[in-house]
Amino acid sequence: MIGSGESLPEMLTHLWHILPFALLFSLPVAALGGVALYVLRRGSLTTTLSVLVLIPVLATLVGVLGISGFMFTPALTTMLLVCLLVALVTVPAAIILGRAIARRSVWEREARERERAAEASRRELVAWISHDLRSPLAGIQAMAEALADGVVSERDEVADYAQRIGGETRRLSAMVGDLFELSRITAGALELTMSAVPLRDVVSDAVAAQAPVAQRKRVQVLANASTWPVVTGSDPELARIVRNLVSNAIRHTPPDGTVAVQIGVDGNEALLAVDDSCGGIPDDEINRVFDVAFRGTQARTPERGGTTSGGGLGLAIAKGLVEAHRGRIGVHNHGPGCRFEVRLPLAIS
Repeated sequence: MIGSGESLPEMLTHLWHILPFALLFSLPVAALGGVALYVLRRGSLTTTLSVLVLIPVLATLVGVLGISGFMFTPALTTMLLVCLLVALVTVPAAIILGRAIARRSVWEREARERERAAEASRRELVAWISHDLRSPLAGIQAMAEALADGVVSERDEVADYAQRIGGETRRLSAMVGDLFELSRITAGALELTMSAVPLRDVVSDAVAAQAPVAQRKRVQVLANASTWPVVTGSDPELARIVRNLVSNAIRHTPPDGTVAVQIGVDGNEALLAVDDSCGGIPDDEINRVFDVAFRGTQARTPERGGTTSGGGLGLAIAKGLVEAHRGRIGVHNHGPGCRFEVRLPLAIS
């Protein structure tokens, strides 16, 4: 033992004699702690921090016991109690700190993943929209120059060119409208006027609006309902959701196919399902159908006649509008095609 009246050189001499024994007893504990940390390297951060806190406490305890020769003097007993109190304080603190750091790490990782996904989505949107804007603009420019130069002079040809220019212009206008709507949703600037909205009226209007497109493609659109619920929402935005889903179903259904709109109630939610005959969505793409500008493996060039909407924004807009209504939207393969399901809160009567 080091006495209280010893000089500094004497204390250093004692420490020099104690050091090998202290290392002899404490180093194995530290080594075992290192092995434990290596084994737990893929475990939770809370467990790792707890072990990391216990290692120096146990190493100190074993070192003191070894140097004392396991002679339980009052000083040794006091030292053991101090080590126990330190462990009782530091281990719970390590658990709390580990959980806080783990939550923050998970949040930061998810935030980085969301940021990377958003950046990738923006790059895809810019690339695809640039492609889609150039195509109709180039066609409009070529047809306008042909009309201006007199290359096309026959009445029927002029009327055909004018009709095609009008179609391309309407498609550009729809694309710009989709971009504006999507920017409102992503920027949080969408303001909804909520009220009780009967889904019967919304679905009937949306199906009627898409009837000409369905007729041109020879696609039959059916609407069936076990009951017609009333939901809490904004009428124009709800109509946009149904219209986008039905339009998407018609676009991907082959001629002489069928698009079915099913309405019902599931618990305290209204259920709207749109079935198409697209042949199904590949498993590696089904989770991306609501991504901005995602069109899957099909050709990115819009179909002639303007039946393809914008830059692949319809489903992304539908998802944003559904979530703005505190609802849910999903998709899965069903029968000869896929089913888009929208769940909206029922109006409180």
